[in-house]
Amino acid sequence: MKTAGAVEAARARTAVLALSLAAFCFVTTESLPIGLLRLIADDLDVSPSAVGMLVTGYGIVIAVVSVPLVRMTARMGRRRLLTGVMLLFVVLSFASAAAPGYGSLMGARLVTALAQAVFWPVAAVAAAGLFPPELRGRAAAYVFAGGSLAIVLGVPLGTWLGRLAGWRLSFAALGALCLLSLVAVAVLLPGGDEGGAHAVPATCPDARRFRFLLATVMLAVGGVFACFTYIAEFLTGVSGFPGSAISPLLLVNGVADITGLVIAGIVVDRGPRALLGAAAGVLAAGMLVLFLFGTAAIPAVAGLVLLGLGLPAFVTAMQARALESAPGDTDVASAWTASAFNVGIAGGALLGGALLPVTGVRGTALAGGVLAAAAIMVILVDGPSRTRVRPPPAAASIEPPVKRFDADGTVRGQDH
Repeated sequence: MKTAGAVEAARARTAVLALSLAAFCFVTTESLPIGLLRLIADDLDVSPSAVGMLVTGYGIVIAVVSVPLVRMTARMGRRRLLTGVMLLFVVLSFASAAAPGYGSLMGARLVTALAQAVFWPVAAVAAAGLFPPELRGRAAAYVFAGGSLAIVLGVPLGTWLGRLAGWRLSFAALGALCLLSLVAVAVLLPGGDEGGAHAVPATCPDARRFRFLLATVMLAVGGVFACFTYIAEFLTGVSGFPGSAISPLLLVNGVADITGLVIAGIVVDRGPRALLGAAAGVLAAGMLVLFLFGTAAIPAVAGLVLLGLGLPAFVTAMQARALESAPGDTDVASAWTASAFNVGIAGGALLGGALLPVTGVRGTALAGGVLAAAAIMVILVDGPSRTRVRPPPAAASIEPPVKRFDADGTVRGQDH
């Protein structure tokens, strides 16, 4: 017979998996128009570039509004907030599926982006808050796993379904899938949490270190997307692969992505800063390999694999480092890292696009490698955490205690 602690630990793990499923739905929706570009363009009688704006506009909204929206909702309980934004996602997924024209589809996408801007930082902290500090990074990594699987499986499956039965069914299917996750989160996630500054306290608050983290994120992610945004053109134009090889090559990258996430989940709680530096090093190496040796097939594949291994490890370490160094509310800190990440995506893509007519696509790999190397320098200047200090307990409140568990189900303690 299971002990009460084992049951509650299983409940916590299931809640994390439900959040991971919701992350899968959000990230798949964000990128799905890329795979359905021609179908949407033909059906709505718009240009492919207009369909591309469905993705660009989505990312810009997240980058701009994530921090202010999380601040505005900081006093709401996480369960109420997460179920609310997930319900909004479900409704807008069906609205996207039924959109009569481009304008209504764009409107539904932009409001969905508002929901994602809140979901992503809050979900990661909510998952981490179910476990003790030494397991927080791993819990957040499980949520990120949903986002990684969205790229590897969600977008290809959504594209396949759209080609089989129409692009609208792909959005409707994601709405139905997120509804299942919503029910699980509503039932399993603890209530009564006000989500304030003491809900999931940082283990070593440090405003300077957190600012260094944001700079590291913008540099490394900007470098990756300066290169990866144009990776298909690189592989065909520089490495000499035929167009038919792009999908298999991206699948190889996706498998490496999942592998990197698994490894990061295992090691992140042993030292987020070390993992952050190692991941940035892998990313820099991958892009420099592409630049120096990418004219040959095997080194090009090796560089692609290194990018796949490095990015999810970097994202996992980024979130763990934020939970470690956040100077205030960890929800807001997580929103800042999400904004920095999206600034890196947009800035990197713009930089790569500006370099194309000047240096050719090969120059994007060099620029990406240099930016990732600069991120490593920031990490070195930052230096290791001096002391891992838990902040003093929050003042007594009427909130019920929230149990926290080890991975084997042992009750570690209660936060009030």
